[in-house]
Amino acid sequence: MATEAPLNYESSTGATNLQVADCLPSEVVQCLQNARFLHLATCTNLLPHVSLMNYTYLPSSPYSTSPTIVMTTNPSSKKTLNLVSNPNVSLLVHDWVSHRPPTTSNRRGSGASRTGSPPPEASRSSLASLLLNLNTSAMSSISATINGTAKVVERGTDEETYYKEMHLDNNTFSEGVEGEGVPNCWGETQDGGREMYIEGEEVRVVVVKITDGRVSDWKGGVRDWSLSGLEGSEGSHSELHGLVNGVV
Repeated sequence: MATEAPLNYESSTGATNLQVADCLPSEVVQCLQNARFLHLATCTNLLPHVSLMNYTYLPSSPYSTSPTIVMTTNPSSKKTLNLVSNPNVSLLVHDWVSHRPPTTSNRRGSGASRTGSPPPEASRSSLASLLLNLNTSAMSSISATINGTAKVVERGTDEETYYKEMHLDNNTFSEGVEGEGVPNCWGETQDGGREMYIEGEEVRVVVVKITDGRVSDWKGGVRDWSLSGLEGSEGSHSELHGLVNGVV
């Protein structure tokens, strides 16, 4: 395995220290193994659309030697229609805790409180302070943009059954873990959307074959990477379209 280039702080308009390898960067694998959700970006007719998704990362499978992301989707959803029309997709996964920490009060000399900031009492206990400040801890280090080509798996096939079972297993958690099986403020038991978005009879299985992407850290460091020598590899998004981050 080739040595990974360090993150650097050059402009992100071009391919920055492009790393070409036959496996994903370790930071990307770590993010994919640790995160609960990812953001899926699809586009058709120059109109982008972003969705929050449960997912499963497979380094390989009986149906592909390439790293693959498995998701499920409603067949009539906007994202499904988009990826059928345009299979080129982009994913964002990160290890940042998304809870908003308290903001500095009275920064501009006004007495008004900042809308959306947690109330003062939320940061008084040591446990609340720990949870609210996780964004500045070692956990909050990188985000990974992942490009690839998506395919809706043919219904009723062994391939669909395999991917759906793997996806369901990966998104079934112990009760109490990240709210699993715990009633919310409306008294509803949460399952992370598993029953509706994964177990539903009408959902379709979508697999994304990873081609290339970018790793970014919280200091602004970036590194581009591309997979080569993989099954059916036809080049990265930037190679196919002459674009990097939408810039020629």
